Amino acid sequence: MVTEEEVAAIGRTLLDAAQPLPARFRALFTLRNLGGQAAVGWISRAFGDSSALLKHELAYCLGQMGDEAAIPVLIQVLQDTSQEPMVRHEAGEALGAIGNPDVLDILKRYSEDPVVEVAETCQLAVRRLEWLQENKQDPGSSPYLSVDPAPPAEETDVAELRRALLDESRPLFERYRAMFALRNLGGPAAVLALAEGLCAGSALFRHEIGYVLGQLQHEACVPQLTAALRSRSESPMVRHECAEALGAIARPSCLETLRAFAQDEERVVRESCQVALDMYEYENGAQFQYADGLCKLQAPA
Repeated sequence: MVTEEEVAAIGRTLLDAAQPLPARFRALFTLRNLGGQAAVGWISRAFGDSSALLKHELAYCLGQMGDEAAIPVLIQVLQDTSQEPMVRHEAGEALGAIGNPDVLDILKRYSEDPVVEVAETCQLAVRRLEWLQENKQDPGSSPYLSVDPAPPAEETDVAELRRALLDESRPLFERYRAMFALRNLGGPAAVLALAEGLCAGSALFRHEIGYVLGQLQHEACVPQLTAALRSRSESPMVRHECAEALGAIARPSCLETLRAFAQDEERVVRESCQVALDMYEYENGAQFQYADGLCKLQAPA
């Protein structure tokens, strides 16, 4: 049984800007795993932070928790044009992930947002909620225990899914469905098809490709992720997700690049590499779990 005092202690770590960012990330994911209104409340309080990366992850975690208590703060973040586009985008995606159709009107309104990443995200979230209503079912938890912005396509042929993924004339929702079907299939052919997506479509699309490749943790895509991270002309939103994917893959071939860009001039890229290095250490170490905030509190003095 987790006490209110323990949840509060983890929440204070999340809010403490003097703490190293990796420690705050571990506190965030601990709160996500604990769930409940107190955890939602602590996560919601952190949207005043100066780190776009942290705020992006706050919104992501609230969406994955699926708690409708988070809807008001997510709407507030989506509406706040002073927030960075990647933060507003993630708030829109989180509203779609929670799955309450009451947010359809607000998502439709922001489907016309002048910031393309926000508009495309809200369009996808609308389609996800409409799909849930049309099919009268939830797509179910993914093999990676994530709530995805689109249900996987029913197609299982990698070549057909690759064509759908890379066809920029298709609706974005269909391309996302192909993306998640390829992820669920896994294997080298699917990984390499997904990696081709790092050169196709909008920044939002390429950002999601990076996220999916991180979930797969397959070394075959390291060259493509590395190239995207190294590209100064690439969107920081994409570069950040590629850095986190390299941290999740956690092979020696990832380490030099992450170290090199841990001092990048783009703050979100720099911070993503710092967090990715912590993920790399976790994946290659003997720690029991990444979200270790509660373990640290309960460890004997």
